[in-house]
Amino acid sequence: MGRVSRSLGIAALLLAGLAWWGWRSGDQAPIDVVAEARASLGIPLESSLIETNGIRLHVVQAGPVDGPPVVLLHGFPEFWWTWHAQMKALAQAGFRVIVPDQRGFGLSDKPPRVEAYRMQERSADIVGLLDALGHERVFLAGHDFGGFVGWDLAIHHPERLRKLVVFNVAHPEAYRAPPPGEPEHETTNWFRTFFQLPWLPELVGRSGNWLLLSRNLVETSRPGSFAEPALRYYKSAWAYENAIHTMLDWYRAGFRYPIEPAAEPRVHVPTRIVWGALDVFNDPRFAEPSLAFCDDAKLVRFGDAGHWLLHEKPVETSQLLIEFFGER
Repeated sequence: MGRVSRSLGIAALLLAGLAWWGWRSGDQAPIDVVAEARASLGIPLESSLIETNGIRLHVVQAGPVDGPPVVLLHGFPEFWWTWHAQMKALAQAGFRVIVPDQRGFGLSDKPPRVEAYRMQERSADIVGLLDALGHERVFLAGHDFGGFVGWDLAIHHPERLRKLVVFNVAHPEAYRAPPPGEPEHETTNWFRTFFQLPWLPELVGRSGNWLLLSRNLVETSRPGSFAEPALRYYKSAWAYENAIHTMLDWYRAGFRYPIEPAAEPRVHVPTRIVWGALDVFNDPRFAEPSLAFCDDAKLVRFGDAGHWLLHEKPVETSQLLIEFFGER
């Protein structure tokens, strides 16, 4: 019995040691991404913390102060730098570009409780941000989680939006029915269930210097889409104040506090739904049904790109935003 106890004790110590090593391997030195992006993009970037909805959001802005305001919302597992290529193009086209780290991400505040990441809180952050900046109505684009926030704002706060562009995310009501037809390729959905576990997803993510998470970005995108310094920036953002924990709380909140059906889910603002046909995370078959919930929407497909459109098609997506937001 004593030998078994000693063996179990040694095994427990080894597991604890491996867990500690895995966790610490994700530690990263902070990087001033704004300063590096300012130098590489060659445009002025303004970085500030703005109070909204009881928290502070880190916001990066570019372009003429009196230009038409454009808000860009990132998804998981990203942060404001996701939009760097689009920011430069929009700013040079005369738009005032406003890109926050959403709550729980990057340098923004990270409330500790899961319920703080419910959809109504995410949307209230952006409404409060517009109020703080003095913008009554804006153009808005969102990718992944940012797209969900964009849909929610268009449904519940249409008076604050001039136009909407959503990348790789369907209208919430489209997800309430099975997707039409047969899938053209297999999609990955198991990770949403895995993310509900406490702390294990964080440990797996951090282990091996963020090996699985960074490899996932590279292997599910066009070659070269996440070339350096992209991965270096992302690893620093994931590690900052252990942001990976609150980033994952977006998934946990979505499971525990699902979006309630809206009394009037129809979107009245002009909309573009943009999807990479090779997306392995969000099923492209939901794109077409989303049009039925919009008064004025068009679907744009990229047949040779996947979920990470902003990185895979930086020139094309930038031009799409400039043209759509510039149309009268």
